[in-house]
Amino acid sequence: MKHSKRYKQAYSMFDRQKRFDLDEALKVLKSLPASKFDETVEIHFNLGVDPRKADQQIRNSLVLPHGTGKVVRVLVFAEGDKADEARQAGADYVGLDDLIEKITGGWFDFDMVISTPNLMGRIGKLGRILGPRGLMPNPKVGTVTMDVAKAVEEAKGGKVTYRVDKFANLHIPTGKLSFEADKLKDNIKAILAAIIKDRPATMKGVYMKSITLCTTMGPGIKLQVASATLEAKS
Repeated sequence: MKHSKRYKQAYSMFDRQKRFDLDEALKVLKSLPASKFDETVEIHFNLGVDPRKADQQIRNSLVLPHGTGKVVRVLVFAEGDKADEARQAGADYVGLDDLIEKITGGWFDFDMVISTPNLMGRIGKLGRILGPRGLMPNPKVGTVTMDVAKAVEEAKGGKVTYRVDKFANLHIPTGKLSFEADKLKDNIKAILAAIIKDRPATMKGVYMKSITLCTTMGPGIKLQVASATLEAKS
């Protein structure tokens, strides 16, 4: 893969083999040459779980203390009073058959999908379309609910969802590079605490094998796992 001059410069500005504590990693992140846009800061985990086992499938969501910095476009499948609640809460798109038809036709101008439980049978056929994109409503992450107003408010306020992939990796946005370091730190600590809480009771051995912090277009900065775990508990 060919990298830009900016990436190569950033790559050479810190010790790639060192494991940093969170404060040091954020300082390095802030010191790297900036891109032309406000990059997303991401945290990546490699876990010791076996994703092939149903009881070690990690999938959840949380609302970040300071949000993601991203404008989230929310689509809600709802009817009647619940549709009105979704609109009043700020949902961008609300409906049912009309939205199903548009999505079936290849429309994807939205970032999160919420549905009331009674409509899941009718939107089930969208699973093969929305599922691979991580957009299919799911009760495990709070996107299948009768409290659509709360779900919309959380989505707009900085809710992130995550799911372990087949290689036991998690990729989670923590905010924008323009955020103050303290706000990024708060968001990252909230994510760390959530992942620690998600540890499957049945797994044995090392849970967090590696943690890496990076921006959308930047090189990864390795974190000290033990130090990061302590940060989550502080």
